[in-house]
Amino acid sequence: MKPVLQVEDLSVEFDTDEGVVHAVQQVSFSLYRGRTLALVGESGCGKTVTSLAVMGLVPRPPGRITSGRVLLEGQDLLQLSQAELQRVRGRRVAMVFQDPMTALNPFLTIGQQLTEAMQYHLRLSARAARRRAAELLERVGIPGAGKRLGDYPHQFSGGMRQRVVIAMALACHPQVVIADEPTTALDVTIQAQILDLLRSLQQEEDLAVLLITHDLGVVADMSHHVAVMYAGRIVEQAPVERLFAQPQHPYTHGLLGSVPRLDETDSARLTTLPGEPPNLARLPSGCAFHPRCPFAEPRCREERPELQQVAADHARACFVAWREQAQGTSRPK
Repeated sequence: MKPVLQVEDLSVEFDTDEGVVHAVQQVSFSLYRGRTLALVGESGCGKTVTSLAVMGLVPRPPGRITSGRVLLEGQDLLQLSQAELQRVRGRRVAMVFQDPMTALNPFLTIGQQLTEAMQYHLRLSARAARRRAAELLERVGIPGAGKRLGDYPHQFSGGMRQRVVIAMALACHPQVVIADEPTTALDVTIQAQILDLLRSLQQEEDLAVLLITHDLGVVADMSHHVAVMYAGRIVEQAPVERLFAQPQHPYTHGLLGSVPRLDETDSARLTTLPGEPPNLARLPSGCAFHPRCPFAEPRCREERPELQQVAADHARACFVAWREQAQGTSRPK
């Protein structure tokens, strides 16, 4: 199976008052039709910047893409002009943004915002675009869809606004959908509904989905493959079942150990990661995780580990031999 989207050695920097921030460094991954890849990690690890680079939305200045390729069916999106990218965004690659209130224009009706892209990309008439907009709203579960096209974003609840944003992303039949923390601001019940909606729409449309999240419960529920990011780099990559059963990087193990488990006894304690993520403008030498790593060795403070295969379809960036006894009884199952 050929990937529909390939990201190769992508690096993104920003100029700030503190110096150059290395937000994304040599990130590579592939997306396949009907499959979901989750980018996970703490806030500030580079997940959202990676997605913005794929969409050609990194603000310039202060940002710049310093290396890499983003291949959509063999076409490098980084080599396209803004006019050419405009024809790709929304049509072939679409994005579900983290906050629907900032993704939606408060001064335009829902109908206006849904039909604009369809008239531009699909060359639909105003009437045909409005008819399809109503069908999309109905498809994502908004009652009385046709009557709500004239409403404004503030007239919808948070969950309904997120459904509208999903409808906008699917309006022009994209091949790839990037979902950036699509359930962050929603309560647990609405979150489950949105995830079920995304899953069913992915199956119907055979979408390749890049899911950006820090919620490992969402990862387990939605993803086929996982890439763990830390300090702008991917430090582990594996199928979701393997990653949860056999984490091969101390950072991944720490993330999984901090998630409550329903099958644990009341006396089981959650583990925590000491310290905090590094300042991306002043990264430590060697492995960026070594100041927080309980297994760090002298080599970790001097050399940066590269991502290497440890098993079929499983890679990690770590020098330390992973010991079963080091993980102890807290190892995630």
